[in-house]
This record gives sequence, structure tokens and C-alpha cells, in this order.
Amino acid sequence: MKIGGLQRFSLIDYPGRICATVFTQGCNFRCPYCHNSELVDPDRYSPLFPEAEVMDFLAQRRGKLEAVTVTGGEPTLQEGLPDFLARVKDLGYLTKVDTNGSQPEIIAQLTAAGLVDYWAMDLKGPLSRYRQLVAVPVALERIGASIDLLLKRQADYEFRTTVAASQLSPGDLVATAAQIPGARLYVLQPFIPSKTLDPAFLSEPPCSSAALRALEPALEGLVERLMFR
Repeated sequence: MKIGGLQRFSLIDYPGRICATVFTQGCNFRCPYCHNSELVDPDRYSPLFPEAEVMDFLAQRRGKLEAVTVTGGEPTLQEGLPDFLARVKDLGYLTKVDTNGSQPEIIAQLTAAGLVDYWAMDLKGPLSRYRQLVAVPVALERIGASIDLLLKRQADYEFRTTVAASQLSPGDLVATAAQIPGARLYVLQPFIPSKTLDPAFLSEPPCSSAALRALEPALEGLVERLMFR
């Protein structure tokens, strides 16, 4: 698996658990406001982090860490992801995978194998605007299939949207929530200008928490639980 980085301790990447976070290298989207540009743009790649070193670290931290989050980039593009998750599970860890939802067959495979305890799927916005938001051609039916898979599964999941004010209007966010009717958890998080893929977004003011919370009355009836980060 192509590992671009390792965060050895996190209190925020796995809900309610102390975790390590593994960052995979490579993504099939080009969201201009992406804050992990060094994992998306090949011109910014750093040398890969040895997978054996990651596994050694996790083996040594058993009993102190509770979970491992795999994020990116886009983890479901990694051919070695199933084997990596299986080895992490063998060490006794809970596992979480962050995904853009572009590979529903991988979500189905990992789910059927019981290799993921918690899914977090990034919803970029209304499906009708995906091509503009991710800056590459996208098969919308595949995003829809991933949404359906998560809505129907029994384990924990969340959908989340990063809100850049120049990209998403309040109406866009209502339309996005309407795509996940009855979802257990929908998270809105403000875009924060830092290491953006498109340098123009470094000067964009972050969306205020007050502006996001003003949407609560319009959104809360569409999903089971709404959270602001």
C-alpha cells in the first residue's frame, strides 16, 4: 500500500477512540480546496512511508491506541488496502476508512469481509454539481451506489461535507442532505485555508460556524443526526 504519512496519535479521526491515522498517497479527484495536496498532486509527493514500519509501530502501541483510521488521498484506490486492514484487525484494532465514494465495489468488498468498523464518506455537494466540485469527470452512479451501500449497512458510518462558501450555497447543502435521507450522521465542517490544491483558495475566508448552524432547521429533518465540526 502506498503510504504517504502516519499520524501516530489522534483524538479526532475516529469518533470516541484514540487512534493512529494512516495517509495513503494518490487520489482520483482534484477538489481545488483539498488540504492534503501532498497526497493528491504527484508533483508534491514525498517519499513513501514504509508499510512495515507502520505495522511495527501499531504492534508496539497495542493497549494504548484503540483504532486506526485510513485516509488519503483516496484509500479505496490502493490494491493493498484489504490486506493492510486485515493485518490491522489481527492486531486488535478498530478500523475506519475515509472515502470519496468513487469505488463502491471496494466498499462492498471490505464491508462483506468485516474489515471496516466505521466508514466516513465525503459528499462534495449535490450530485448535479460533482463535475465542477471535484474538477474531473465522475461517474455519478458510482457515488450514488456508495451512498446506498452505507445507508443500508448496520455498522457505523457518517457522511460529511466540507463547506467552502464559494463552492456551496445553502441550497446546495440542503440538496446534498436530501441525497442521504435518514442517514445516521451527517457532518458539516468548514473549509479552512491550508495547503490547498489550488493556491487561489488560500485567500478564501473560512465558512463561519454560525453560518453552518443557521442551516440546522433546513437540514435536521432530512437526516437522523446532524453534527457541526
